[in-house]
Amino acid sequence: MSDNHWGETGENARSESTAAPAGAGDNNRPSSQKEWRLIEKMVNSLHVEHRRSRRWGIFFKLLTFTYLFSLMALFWIGNNLDTEKVIPHAHTAVVEIKGPIMDDGDASADMIIGALRNAFKAEQSQAVILRINSPGGSPVQSGYVYDEIKRLRALYPQKKVYAVISDIGASGAYYIAAAADEIYADKASLVGSIGVISSSFGFVDLIDKLGVERRTLTAGENKAFLDPFSPLSDKDRAFWQTVLNTTHQQFIDQVKKGRGDRLQDNDKLFTGLVWTGEQALELGLIDGLGSSSMVARDVVGAEKLVDYTAHPRAIDRLIERLGVSVAKELSLQLGLSGEHSLR
Repeated sequence: MSDNHWGETGENARSESTAAPAGAGDNNRPSSQKEWRLIEKMVNSLHVEHRRSRRWGIFFKLLTFTYLFSLMALFWIGNNLDTEKVIPHAHTAVVEIKGPIMDDGDASADMIIGALRNAFKAEQSQAVILRINSPGGSPVQSGYVYDEIKRLRALYPQKKVYAVISDIGASGAYYIAAAADEIYADKASLVGSIGVISSSFGFVDLIDKLGVERRTLTAGENKAFLDPFSPLSDKDRAFWQTVLNTTHQQFIDQVKKGRGDRLQDNDKLFTGLVWTGEQALELGLIDGLGSSSMVARDVVGAEKLVDYTAHPRAIDRLIERLGVSVAKELSLQLGLSGEHSLR
């Protein structure tokens, strides 16, 4: 009995041992399939993500190239546009002189002279109006424009030049106006200021109080004259005054050449004072009261006004704005700007 029992037991054991691997394989196969499915899913996800990244990359590259080509097209168009106006009908040309007269400003000699040449050259322009609203500026830039107006008047004797002052036509702006055939202003305009000024600050006592030592090395006895951190000697003051007096006399001479006998004999005329339009008319600084429209209509006889003022090209303004935007963003990113922002 024990043998039979043992035999059954051994038979069962062999059966169990033989069946065990099959059972274990059945249990492992679903686990392996899940792992492969997970791996396959991850690979597919990476592939989709890679394709998506490529699409976005292509999109942004196309966008960048489109942007660059657009800028190039604008630049090409801006360079190839004819800046000379072609107006088929009789008109009065207008050239604006607005703001401070300086080398790198909108009212620089280059900008004004270029516009004046186009205005005189235009066949249908009957006359040229200088529409002035400026407190003055550089005597050199003003002198350039004055001389060019005189030259153009001699080159086109049939075309007269009229200066029309709106709010203010003072100092260098009046210097330019004096080259015109006639000057007009509003009764409340500010006109004149025929003088020269040079102003600065001195910080000698301040650096002494702060204990700062000024170290200036020069080659030339007067190279550091007018240094704001050094005392102003009587000799330097006298010399600089001769420079101002010479420039002032040049200003006076040009005004007298331009205005001639129309100027009244008045001791205060060239002292740097400004007058209203009404007062300027009495002093002979202007020839009448009126606006640009009035001059074109009643004096020139060509009522239509055409602006020949030189303005920065659209592409130049765009590039300047883009440059400012980029610089501003760069300064913010580098922490160089004092502006506060919430991020």
